[in-house]
Amino acid sequence: MTLYNSDYKIKAIIIDDEPLARMIVKEYLQSYPQIDVMQECGDGFEGIKAIQQYHPELIFLDIQMPKINGFEMLELVEDPPAVIFTTAFDEYAIRAFENHAVDYLLKPFNKQRFDKAVGKWLDQYTLHASAQTGAETPASDTSPATDEGTPATSVSSSNKTRDLLETASLSPAQQQRVVVKTGGKIKIIPVEDIHYLEASDDYVKIHTHNGAFLKNKTMNYFEQVLDPAHFVRTHRSYILNVQQVTRIDPYEKDSHLCVLQSGAQVPVSKSGYVKLKAVLGL
Repeated sequence: MTLYNSDYKIKAIIIDDEPLARMIVKEYLQSYPQIDVMQECGDGFEGIKAIQQYHPELIFLDIQMPKINGFEMLELVEDPPAVIFTTAFDEYAIRAFENHAVDYLLKPFNKQRFDKAVGKWLDQYTLHASAQTGAETPASDTSPATDEGTPATSVSSSNKTRDLLETASLSPAQQQRVVVKTGGKIKIIPVEDIHYLEASDDYVKIHTHNGAFLKNKTMNYFEQVLDPAHFVRTHRSYILNVQQVTRIDPYEKDSHLCVLQSGAQVPVSKSGYVKLKAVLGL
């Protein structure tokens, strides 16, 4: 049985759009006096604000929520905490969880299954903390820090969550829109509204008829998740929506320029031109 210093409380947040589901999780957590529920949230927007405010060690997160789903919410969190997912049956999500050894609770779940998930996380939490302190006893008053000053357990959890999100993004349900943060607000961009994407340092700039928005992803990521029948990587720094193309003009040497409906000009490399012609049937 794992022992904990009663002076230290593990901060947790429950994020689920169903009041009954939140109530069940909170009721089950009464068996864990070392875990303090800081806030209950009814959607992903509230969840992001609560995570930024409280910096929890653990969140209980529903996947199927209105506005933005659980995966989309996590993408917008800079350093995501450890997550125990709660979800209705979703074959793709469950496969992603199992591939990355992430625990999940399939609704409806009972107290025994809940205790197994929480107990597993508490053991991992204590193990990481003990390993970093070099002690054989569990963490007491705080999580140990790495050389950069970030709690070691947070680093491990964040890395695992990011790996999970890369897999989850390949789900068809995750490929219909892009969620971004802009000016402190969250914007949902349907993929059909995207004109083209442009590499921008560590970000990708997403150009739409409503302006341009930055997403902390790579061009390779978008090339993998966007429908290749509609989006073509015409250049190492550009991916365009073929529905937006009005004409293709010759440029220097073997390169071309795509002129879009908006008037924007997107570079097309020699290899990109081959791919573009194939998609357009030229």
